[in-house]
Amino acid sequence: MAPKYQDVTPKYPEVAYPAKTKDLKFYGLALIIAVFVVIGLTVFFGSWFTVNQTERGVLLRNGAFVAVVQPGLHFKAPWIEDVYKIDTTTKNFHWDNINSYSADQQPADLKVSVTLHVASDKIAEMYARFAGNVQSAVDRLILPHINQQVKVVFGQYTAAKAITNRGQLNADVVKALTDSLSYDPVFTIEGVQIENITFSPDYIRSVEQRMQAEVEVQKLQQNLAREKVQAEITVTQATAKANSVRAEAQAQADAIRLKGEAEAAAISARGKALNENPNVIQLTQAERWNGSLPQTMVPGSSVPFISVK
Repeated sequence: MAPKYQDVTPKYPEVAYPAKTKDLKFYGLALIIAVFVVIGLTVFFGSWFTVNQTERGVLLRNGAFVAVVQPGLHFKAPWIEDVYKIDTTTKNFHWDNINSYSADQQPADLKVSVTLHVASDKIAEMYARFAGNVQSAVDRLILPHINQQVKVVFGQYTAAKAITNRGQLNADVVKALTDSLSYDPVFTIEGVQIENITFSPDYIRSVEQRMQAEVEVQKLQQNLAREKVQAEITVTQATAKANSVRAEAQAQADAIRLKGEAEAAAISARGKALNENPNVIQLTQAERWNGSLPQTMVPGSSVPFISVK
């Protein structure tokens, strides 16, 4: 027969803790209330949203596209629906050192800026293709066309024409870029600006030399024009002086001629008077005689005014 063992474990009396039990119930109830409050706040604040005027929203349900949301206040199902906002404001992107060649084979580095915004009717496509990232869309869609179209258009201009016709160059680049993106119009191109064109040092040096030569030519042309004017002034002065001398000589000649004609006319009149009246000479001598006879006389001469027959 097997031996029996006695349980020698000391027996303690059971003690009740009523205050502690009440605290545990209170904390549990408070925790449940807090959870419901958090859930309620989440439902309240997660069930509505706003879209600014400069944005468009993409409503997603469990990650799937539902609709494009316009600006304003909207509601959504919490936890299962989400909204991704895409900026539609105008933005400007810059690219430096786009290498290109002009029509006369001059290398140049172009600084180009593009002004654009996301097309409002392409919001869903923007999100589906580029996850709504504007910078990523520009790098993957715009940049390749910029590199290609700028080089193509710039290659149609000579270096000098590209500088003097910058406005037309910009217009041609805008048209080429818009046409190249017409099949995929995620963006609306507002403008393209070629902000700077940097040519090689050799070309810049040749331009400076050409400009100096043109300045020298202009200077020579100005000197020639000045000398021509001076020569014309000299000729005008000489002509005026010659005309003056000629006029003076003509006046003197006319005076001499008139004097000679007058003297000739006087002589002719005197001769005519003598022919008509031979005694005019004796009358003139008598009128001029002072009444005195000569003190000496040449033998054989006659006494003045006395005629002895």
